Amino acid sequence: MTWLNHVKELNRIMNDLSVFKNDGAETSIDKAFLLWKKTTLSIREEKKTIFLIGNGASASMASHVAADLAKNAQVRTEVFSDLSLITALANDMGYENVFAEPLRRNMCTGDMLVAISSSGQSQNIIRAVEEAINIGGFVVTLSAMKRENKLISMGMLNFYVPADTYGNAETCHAAILHYWIDQTIIDRA
Repeated sequence: MTWLNHVKELNRIMNDLSVFKNDGAETSIDKAFLLWKKTTLSIREEKKTIFLIGNGASASMASHVAADLAKNAQVRTEVFSDLSLITALANDMGYENVFAEPLRRNMCTGDMLVAISSSGQSQNIIRAVEEAINIGGFVVTLSAMKRENKLISMGMLNFYVPADTYGNAETCHAAILHYWIDQTIIDRA
């Protein structure tokens, strides 16, 4: 594939971005970003926390976005990327709980969870989303691959890109996350 064809493929995937609510109904992309932005601004004003989670490259993306939000949007953020914490939780409670358990201990009603999973099927991400909902958090998910993935209807906002490779999914998720950050920074006081 040539570079131009690759860019055309990314453009096609981004043009096919869908956003679903937790009842499975599709919503307008612009309305979804506006709600995400307003919720983020409210979280900043109320001094709440935005938690970000992912596996592999999505974990790196979660960490990168947390840093950008904290530095540029002045939002309190937290990621669970400490190797000692992850390995202790995985060893003692199972890898499926490496995000749910810290959320159980640290998340409060009104906080936000941003869950990034290319497949939308990762058990540790799904359990964390369930825990965040039980706590009363505002949950945003980003997924790709199969449209039937479990994550696609779990959050209050669920961004789905029809990418069938990890590289394309991760590239599109990064663009979505940066657009959210940029929209939040514009209104910074």
